Amino acid sequence: MLSFGLMTLSLNNEKGYFYELAKRAQAHNILCFRFVPSSIHPLTQKVTGEQFNPTTNEWEQGEFPIPEVIYDRCFYMDDPHSTQCKAIVKWLKARKDILFLGHGLPNKLTLFEAIVNTSLSPYLLHSKPVASGREFIQGLSPQQTVVIKPVNGSQGRGIYLLEKTSNELLVQTDMQDTHLTRTFTTIQHAIAWINSLTSQQDYLVQPYVNLRNENNHPFDIRILIQKDENGNWREICRGIRTGMKDGIISNLSAGGTITSFESWIHTLPISQSEFISKELDDLLSKIPIILEENFPPLFEIGIDIGVSDNGAIWILDINSKPGRTIALTLKPEVTEALFNAPLLYGKTVKFGERSHFDEKVFSSRNS
Repeated sequence: MLSFGLMTLSLNNEKGYFYELAKRAQAHNILCFRFVPSSIHPLTQKVTGEQFNPTTNEWEQGEFPIPEVIYDRCFYMDDPHSTQCKAIVKWLKARKDILFLGHGLPNKLTLFEAIVNTSLSPYLLHSKPVASGREFIQGLSPQQTVVIKPVNGSQGRGIYLLEKTSNELLVQTDMQDTHLTRTFTTIQHAIAWINSLTSQQDYLVQPYVNLRNENNHPFDIRILIQKDENGNWREICRGIRTGMKDGIISNLSAGGTITSFESWIHTLPISQSEFISKELDDLLSKIPIILEENFPPLFEIGIDIGVSDNGAIWILDINSKPGRTIALTLKPEVTEALFNAPLLYGKTVKFGERSHFDEKVFSSRNS
């Protein structure tokens, strides 16, 4: 049987998702394990973790060889354990006897720099690193509004909207379901705050575009695409995420809500809805191909698209470890397909010929 490893930074992460995957593994002749990278013993190269028992439908502690195929669901932070695990995962990916379902994407800034000169360029918000607080503040024009976010950020954490006046800096952010504002009344205090942020983790800066709806709620379009067992990209779901009134992000972790894409697109004038739908279909046909021309193979991608108040379309984020809440909420009929997809593609990765994935086929949700 194929050994399939669910790898995360804690055995408490994504327990529900992993349980649903593991329950379906035996039907595909797969043994399912879950483990943390730091639980690999360097001398024996055995793993201390958990194996799923299909008879009892329970996880059981044990020691086992490193699984043949690994589904990487590690979400790194700026902490010693993440640093340790990153190094171990890099070592695993270099081994020829271990296969990864998908290799993941680099941080937001590296990703931007890799694709800014492709056909995706018109849809990208220009990104550059935040240097020293003084250089950053001095580089802002009076009345200029920008967004800063962690280079390695996820789930909308650490995103700030900054507006500079002649002598002040207005800062806005969303934390859980609360919108917070703060004003630095001196430039020196603003510089010190920026330096404090960047001393903890790297940040990038982007121009601000108004991505709020007519009721002043931030919103975006989240699209989930995955490879099927033949290595072809397929759209699973697209939905609308809407944040709190006057907020700046629409992430579900910050209190965002979910509605169907269709209910939103049908409220627009026909010419605009047709334009947006065509642009989205065009982007979805390009994004996975361009990514895999620049990076190792992927299995799934979450794409966040913003539509500004002037109708322009922007790629806000591309995530190689997306969640499934929107798909499971809006399209419960895809539940079985979602939980089986990693297992089916895992068998393809192990027993198929990955070279035939070079010519990608994209299937829309309507095919």
